[in-house]
Amino acid sequence: MEKILNTIYWSNSLEKYLLVFGGMILAWVFLRLIKHLAVKKLTRWASETSNRFDDVIVNAVDRFALPIVYLMVNYSLIQILTLSTKAERVLSVAVGLITMIFIVNMINYAIHYGVRTYMEMKAEPSGRMKQLTGILTVIKVIIWFLGILLLASNIGYDITTIIAGLGVGGIAIALAAQNILGDLFSYFVIFFDKPFEVGDFVVVGNEQGAIEKIGVKTVHVRSISGEQLIMPNSELVKATIKNFKRLEKRRRLFLIGVTYSTDPMVLAEIPNIIKNIISNTADTELIRCHLSGFADSSINYEVVYFVLSDDFIKYMDTHQQICLSIASSFKEKQIEFAFPSQTIYIKST
Repeated sequence: MEKILNTIYWSNSLEKYLLVFGGMILAWVFLRLIKHLAVKKLTRWASETSNRFDDVIVNAVDRFALPIVYLMVNYSLIQILTLSTKAERVLSVAVGLITMIFIVNMINYAIHYGVRTYMEMKAEPSGRMKQLTGILTVIKVIIWFLGILLLASNIGYDITTIIAGLGVGGIAIALAAQNILGDLFSYFVIFFDKPFEVGDFVVVGNEQGAIEKIGVKTVHVRSISGEQLIMPNSELVKATIKNFKRLEKRRRLFLIGVTYSTDPMVLAEIPNIIKNIISNTADTELIRCHLSGFADSSINYEVVYFVLSDDFIKYMDTHQQICLSIASSFKEKQIEFAFPSQTIYIKST
């Protein structure tokens, strides 16, 4: 038996191979026990807390940290074997590559779900969550790039030369893609400053419509006439934007003209009639109602009030109800609306 165990295969005895293989099995069993006992208990504990970030941490440990530990244990066990220089090099690079992939994925996972969990806790709208995808993609690319640089450094490459080359190349790319980079940075400005969100109705210059999509380079707007407008992020950041979605109430000013034949006592009563109508209409706030002046063919009243809603349809329905109530009240009191007309007086001689 001892002779068999001492048999040499590829510079190592069978005993060493069995020792390494047995150690790998024991490590796998031990980590499985940790996963089923400790991690499951932590997962159950994390699910019972109000803080959701501990769920993210436990999931990251389960999905990425434990496999990295198992990889490191196996790598340490393999060091028991006598390997050629070439085999050592290949093994070192392979372990470094796999470790880098797991660590980068773990960081990306923690950032991705950590940020999303935070936004869900803040009850951010779904459009805001979609907008976040672009930023997370940029962060993911940066983390992968840093991971590759660290891997290159660990396996012996001089990354200062790589960074210097990237610096020169980066300047050339930046000069060639100024507009694209401008739109990308404007995307970050839009995300953090939040001048508008998906679903908001905005007016930009002579264009108006609802925000459909906020992309890394452009914003898609559905105009009121139906066509889709594609606007560069950099242009939107510079423009003056009217965002009607954020209205808390809508102001309405309108004029009413009555004929010059109206009795002065009735003229004095008209503001009270209009005030009562608006005050008795739901979700309105009267500001003022006054006789504002004498026009060519009418005596005018200026009325100002607020509709306490940001809904445009409700705003128009409310104003329609008020106008119909005024028309009905005027007809009941025999008050005539004025319309453009001229009265000709002929003086007899």
